Amino acid sequence: MNRDTNSDYAAALLRVTSGVLFLAHGLMKVNVFTIAGTVAYFESLGLPGLFAYLTILAELAGGALLILGVATRLVAPALIPVLLGAVWVHSGNGWAFSGEGGGWEYPVFWAAVQLAITLLGAGAYALKIPALEKALGAYA
Repeated sequence: MNRDTNSDYAAALLRVTSGVLFLAHGLMKVNVFTIAGTVAYFESLGLPGLFAYLTILAELAGGALLILGVATRLVAPALIPVLLGAVWVHSGNGWAFSGEGGGWEYPVFWAAVQLAITLLGAGAYALKIPALEKALGAYA
């Protein structure tokens, strides 16, 4: 018998749409900007090139795990530093993300979404992996 509530469906919708956006951003860094271009951009900001690789990995793996609903309460907060980095990058461009260079409103909102996902959990339609759930307990 299905005992999912509206909150479970809302959590799933938030989790899946956020995961899709992370995948899209990661794939854009790989396919549009290219990995080398992304590394060069990070270095132009004064960041180590390694951060570009870690960001791409976080966006692709984190996005996929969110879509699947695996370890949601660990994955969502782990993505917040990536978003706070984006806030830092866009902080000099003003508030509105539609402005030149993109402002910081979107990454701040997206970080808040990750916090909401962390609090809500995976919700409905999450992939259940019993051994992982047992190991992670409340964080699965």
